[in-house]
Amino acid sequence: MRRLTALACVALFLASASPSGQQPIFTPYGILPVLDSYLEALRMQAGIPGMSAAIVRDGVILWEKGYGFQNVATRERATPATPYVIGDASGTLAAILVLQCVEQRRLALDTPLGQYGIDIPEKAATLRDLLSHRQNETQGEPFLYNPDRYGQLTTVMEWCAPQPYRKSVSHRLLNRLAMVDSVPGTDLRDADLPLPEGLYDGEELERYRRVLERAAPPYKVDSKGRVERIELPPTQMSASGGLVSTVRDLARLDGALDAGLLLQEQTLGPAWQPVTGYRGTALPTGLGWFVQSYNGQRVVWHFGNVPNAYSSLIIKLPERNLTFILLANSDKLVAPYQIPAGDVSRSLFATLFLKLVT
Repeated sequence: MRRLTALACVALFLASASPSGQQPIFTPYGILPVLDSYLEALRMQAGIPGMSAAIVRDGVILWEKGYGFQNVATRERATPATPYVIGDASGTLAAILVLQCVEQRRLALDTPLGQYGIDIPEKAATLRDLLSHRQNETQGEPFLYNPDRYGQLTTVMEWCAPQPYRKSVSHRLLNRLAMVDSVPGTDLRDADLPLPEGLYDGEELERYRRVLERAAPPYKVDSKGRVERIELPPTQMSASGGLVSTVRDLARLDGALDAGLLLQEQTLGPAWQPVTGYRGTALPTGLGWFVQSYNGQRVVWHFGNVPNAYSSLIIKLPERNLTFILLANSDKLVAPYQIPAGDVSRSLFATLFLKLVT
């Protein structure tokens, strides 16, 4: 009965109209009890076994919490330090890296990548095309979210910095920002995995394996809310997926981005504005991020979805330096809501946060 009452309150709150353009009723600290209780109700409704959340402002974690179990069998609770596979949200790191290449004048946003001699299937595509999921007239609609196509940025980055892609991720981002609970690929758990010489030293590999050993396992949730642990094949990180991380580590990345430590303001500003499609209309994406308006405020966001396994949401309000990070060990943050089409407010989890702060 208490669960039904909580869900009814959530439904009533999410259905209520928000006065556009007005300040939120709650201060960022004042929303926390409401957000906390409603997140738990939504998690239970979705059948998500374990979930971790954080709110970041000006590079500082204002609030963090774990919900449910990161491991159902052992009843180990989820915490803000629980590592998850974050899926497509890994693409935000790829965007940072290739935009650094643009700043270094190694690449240009609107030059066909084939002109650099980069060996990718779509040689006529530009960096702007891949980062924004923009298509040309011969490909159909102006926008189509396609992580496989985005994955070509792996090769682009390896051309810009001649080393394995995940070495760039580790060297330029994870190590620099002390993201010590993040791992560029679940395959690194295998001590017998053949790796290029000099990719990682023994100490780094051992740290990665320790993180992967305590990562939340993935679960499939059926229509009746029953959970089943599944096994995923080991994967290495690419531009479109594969990173294992925590809400705390992603908060570090978010803070560095907002502080201008990773990209210059003249790079990041346009990256968080909608790209124009071939029909002259604005796409729901910038460069490596989705971009939209909610209650008159700009929202920059990304999601991750590993079917029947993991999901993630990263939602930023740039003008407020406010970010919401949510990770789960099932796909229910994302899969039911069709948000790859470009509207994060389809997700009840996203709408809950946005209604509270806008």
